[in-house]
Amino acid sequence: MNGAFLGGSFLLCVVGILVLFALGILITSIRIVPEYQRLVVLRLGRVIGQKGPGLVLLLPLIDQGRTVDLREQVREVPHQTSITKDNAPISIDFLWYYKVVDATLTVVGVGNFEMAAAGIATTTLRSVIGGIMLDDVLSQREHINQTLRVKLDEVTERWGVKVTNVEIREIIPPREVQEAMNRQMSAERTRRALVTESTGEKEAAINRAEGQKQAAILQAEGERQSNILRAEGEKQAQLLRAEGFAAALQTIYAAASGIDQKTMTLQYFDALKALGASPSTKYIFPMEFTSLLSGFAGGNKKE
Repeated sequence: MNGAFLGGSFLLCVVGILVLFALGILITSIRIVPEYQRLVVLRLGRVIGQKGPGLVLLLPLIDQGRTVDLREQVREVPHQTSITKDNAPISIDFLWYYKVVDATLTVVGVGNFEMAAAGIATTTLRSVIGGIMLDDVLSQREHINQTLRVKLDEVTERWGVKVTNVEIREIIPPREVQEAMNRQMSAERTRRALVTESTGEKEAAINRAEGQKQAAILQAEGERQSNILRAEGEKQAQLLRAEGFAAALQTIYAAASGIDQKTMTLQYFDALKALGASPSTKYIFPMEFTSLLSGFAGGNKKE
């Protein structure tokens, strides 16, 4: 009875192990592939294609699946010392972006894609930098990015990978070059400051000259207007004086026209009397004096 019990227990254990083994194989044969991945299936060592996304069933012990990520990936190439065309050592690091376009080629075309791509990126960087002068390396970063992308893409295309972008992060030139760049930058700032200062002085001088010109023009215009006004005033004053003289002469003439000969003779005598008031006065009788007397005497006889 004990033997029969032991025999039954052994049989149950064997059955349990077989069931667990079958379940294990079944579980490994069922694969769930996300949307951003593909499963490259090898049946008895031969590629039969890629499957996914979703539920994928593999034949136990016959099919093998290799998962490939289709999302865009980014990898960093650490600082690499490269020699420029003019024999200047510089240190450069950059990022490169790639995307798998053919999962099958990625699996069967290269053994270790990550290591192979890193080596290609490093050697490509040194090759590109070796054909460019130091000044161009520092000033043509975008051109270097484009050149690296094209060269990397040419190599990785046979592996089913598309290089989408390359971005240089940092370029470290030699210390001597850095010091020269700092001096050049300082000199450029000084030059710009001097140019700005001279431009300001020039504009200020132009503004002052323009102001003086406008002031001189305004002053001359003011003097001209003042002279015109003074001339107009003098003209009006002269006209008024002339009108006064004319009116005075008319008044004198009107008054003189009413005076007779006797009155004029008496006024003449009064003037002679005033002249002779001084002790040193000399009497001068004009030639018409007798005619005046005769007129005066004749006038009295008429009366």
